[in-house]
This record gives sequence, structure tokens and C-alpha cells, in this order.
Amino acid sequence: MADTPISDMARANGVWNDAWNDAAALDPEWVESFLAMGTLPIRRGVLEPKVYELIAIAVDAACTHMYAPGTRRHIAKALELGATPQEIMAVLQGVAVLGIHSVALGVPMLVEEMNRRGLPVPAKEGA
Repeated sequence: MADTPISDMARANGVWNDAWNDAAALDPEWVESFLAMGTLPIRRGVLEPKVYELIAIAVDAACTHMYAPGTRRHIAKALELGATPQEIMAVLQGVAVLGIHSVALGVPMLVEEMNRRGLPVPAKEGA
């Protein structure tokens, strides 16, 4: 059986994501490596704990992840470490920008397809 101290600590501290259970059962060494990579900055003391929590909020709240339990946990920890609601809101606002890229990518494609099919395309403002 693989040695998994970081995974064991995550379970003991209540920060284990149950979605990792199947992967951990199939390849505990890989999950351990994944967690080791993600926690390295905080374990090394490279980042202040509050900064790490703010980054973790951004990762968990991002449209590519949207992991509510982690977002809640990291918000609670950030507040505990002295983050202000305004700092957390700024992180969430910064992450919200990620979603706009879906529109920036997809709308020109939609317009191309509308043109290809002869569908009316609304005129651009100022054009």
C-alpha cells in the first residue's frame, strides 16, 4: 500500500474531497502527488496562509471548477485568517472574468454560422 501522508492529513482535517475516493482507490500514489503539488506553496511557507486561501477560493469558484464545498471552506478559512469580505469579493469578481471568455470565443462563431446560413445578424453598435 502506498504511503499517503498528505491524503491522510486531508481526510483527518476534513478537507478531503469525496470525489477523489475512486481515484485514490485506483491509484493512491497519483492522488498523493496531485495533493502534494497543490499544497506545496503553503507547506513550504512560500505564500502567506491568507493569500493561499484567496487563491484557493479563486480556483474552486472558477467556472472551470465550481467546487462549492471547497469554495465555502476556503472562504471560511480566509476570514479566519483575517481576510476581509471585500478582499474575498475582489477575488470572486476577478474570477468572474473567466466566464466572459466563453462569450468572446463563442459569439464570433455564432455570427459566422448565422452568416453561413443566411440568418439575420444584428448590426453592431457604432457600425
